[in-house]
Amino acid sequence: MVKTEAIKKLLIVVPCYNEQGNISKVYDQLTSLSIAGVEITVLPVNDCSKDDTLNVIRSKTNVFINLPINLGIGGAVQSGYKYAKRYNYDIAIQFDGDGQHPANQIAELIQPILNSEANVVIGSRFLNKEGFQSSSIRRFGINYFKRLIRTLLNITITDSTSGFRAIDKNVIEKVCNYYPDTYPEPEAIILYHLNSFKIKEVPVIMSEREAGVSSIGSFFSVYYMIKVTLGILFIYFRLKFNGKRNTV
Repeated sequence: MVKTEAIKKLLIVVPCYNEQGNISKVYDQLTSLSIAGVEITVLPVNDCSKDDTLNVIRSKTNVFINLPINLGIGGAVQSGYKYAKRYNYDIAIQFDGDGQHPANQIAELIQPILNSEANVVIGSRFLNKEGFQSSSIRRFGINYFKRLIRTLLNITITDSTSGFRAIDKNVIEKVCNYYPDTYPEPEAIILYHLNSFKIKEVPVIMSEREAGVSSIGSFFSVYYMIKVTLGILFIYFRLKFNGKRNTV
């Protein structure tokens, strides 16, 4: 008898806040994907948008989450992860609804998980330094968080703010219990590493946002860095010194 590989279930979580100009194209790109041995579900999560995002999503699919209040990116993504746990998905991907992430590179993103080389895979625009490299002020912030995380964990993550990342079933179980709220990406790295999950980066080519406005505007850049720094330090000291890795 020929042994066949089990089909892996992949959930692509697409958090959306005021993305009426982007979500239709993003959804079409994701639903056109085909990866051998992988069953793909696309799950838009409308984070109480004030524009027409919800109606655009409804015109595309009846598989979505509509949050009645705005939870921020962390709450929206965690809602998708809870869906992944409930319906027994093997891998979950965060794929932002702004059109910047490369749908055609999802196969490369999940490959280290399929090969059992990593529990968490982050798509980094800075490994090969191709494509859109973000604004200078954001690159400053990203380098700051790279140094902070390296100081705390002795690991180098070149693109800690990347919202293009994949997690396996073990990590899905963890983040359903706790996940950082407002700006979760750098804080989540602390959570993953101190729970002994293996993190890997793969190079990706990202694009510039085509429509809409980022939730992290220049006015909030200083606030963002202070808030995320405090969040990183809080989760680090709680997990590092209380000896309870299952709670935060």
